[in-house]
This record gives sequence, structure tokens and C-alpha cells, in this order.
Amino acid sequence: MSTDLLLRERKSLIQERLRTEGRVLAVDLAREFGVSEDTIRRDLREMAAAGLCERVYGGALPVAPDAGSLVARISRAPERKAALARAAVAFLRPRMTVFLDAGSANLAIAQAIGPDLSATIITNTPPIAAALMEKPGIEVILVGGPLNRAVGAAVGARAQRDAELLRPDLAILGTCGADAEAGLTAFHFEDAEFKRLIASRSRALLAAVTTDKLGTAAPHTVVAIDGASTLVLEADAPEAEVAAFTARGANVVLAKEPIR
Repeated sequence: MSTDLLLRERKSLIQERLRTEGRVLAVDLAREFGVSEDTIRRDLREMAAAGLCERVYGGALPVAPDAGSLVARISRAPERKAALARAAVAFLRPRMTVFLDAGSANLAIAQAIGPDLSATIITNTPPIAAALMEKPGIEVILVGGPLNRAVGAAVGARAQRDAELLRPDLAILGTCGADAEAGLTAFHFEDAEFKRLIASRSRALLAAVTTDKLGTAAPHTVVAIDGASTLVLEADAPEAEVAAFTARGANVVLAKEPIR
């Protein structure tokens, strides 16, 4: 059997492990395949370069699901996002200043805010700003600059200059992937950079994360899980993921089952 064939089979098996088990560890794969850890690490580097996994310390994770543009994501799993939103809105208090980041779950949060809440909400996302304009007690501030079409928000140099002047009580971050070790991650470099800046300027952080993003990673780190004060997860979040996040210091809140 040729070396190339062995390599292809090994990578195929690694992909299968990622699909079925989530995280893979180099030490375990090396033992299973009878090769060195250096060989497995090289395999994982090549797979990561090809977009087949994301490297983390000691192994790899599945790539976070890329559901496309914000416009495309809005219509997906609305009941599940609404359940997350109802749980997240409970963290909003009168007279707070909140930054509401880009994301379809965050749009659901904007839509779930009741008419009696009086607060200031800053966003870099036009659809979120439009939803907030329907809330009589909310003062809406829109961070400006060119819009990144993939993200659906302003995340470039102008938006970052605006963000440097902000001091939110709470930042509700959008995320593409969430893992106890890899942290909250994003697909786009500027988006991750903007999120990191907002996180650094905020007194507390929250992320509402759908189950399909748990145990996955995108290429760019936003914050470590211990830097995310609260994670709002779906009711069906795997117990192992919840335990791992809690062990990292996150406050994990499980949303109630979606209303169907």
C-alpha cells in the first residue's frame, strides 16, 4: 500500500472521528494508527490548511458551521433562536448601556426586548438597529463605517474607532464557534478584531450560542471562555460541553425548550 494511500485513509478516518466525536487528540490518534505524534500533528496541520478542521492545543476540532451571510442566517431555526433570545433578554436591566453585536441570534434578542425596557443599545448591525427602533424605551446608537457583507455589520477601521469610545455595561457577542478550549471564534479577521475590541471595553460579556456551534472553532479567536461572563445555550446542549464551559469559569444558562 502506498504512503499516499495510507495518508489519505488516515485523514479520512480523522475526519470521521471529528464528525462522530468532535474533538480529536494527537496522542490518541497516534496510538490508534501506530504512527508518531509528529506525523499526526503534520496531518492535522495539512487538514487545517485545507479547511477540514481547526487546530487546537493537543489536537483538532471540527470547523464551525458557516451558514452564510446574516441575511441567509436570519430565517434558519427561528424558534431555537427565539428561545435563546428570551433567556438572554433576562440579563438586560433598566438604564444599562448594551452593545449588541452582529448575528442572527442577536437579532432575535433585539426582537425579544419588551416595550417597557428603558436602556441604551449600541449596535454595528443595521437589521438589529431597525428592530430596536420599534422599541419605545430603547435609545439606539449605530456604529458606522462600511458594511462587511458577509458579517452583515460594520467592523472595519471606522467602526473600531467608534468602539474605542464606548464603555458598555454588557456586550452581547455574536460567535461562529464556541469551545471550552478554543474559546469564542469568528470566521472573518476584521470581525474577530472588532469583537475583541468591544469585549475589552465592556464590563461584562454574554454570548447566546446555538447547539450546532458548540465544540467547534472558526479560524480567528475572539475571547477565551473564561472571558465570557455568561453563555446562554439551548436546552439540548450536550452535558459534556456544559461541564467543560463551567470548568473554565463561564456562567452557563440553559434556555427553555423552543415554543413551536
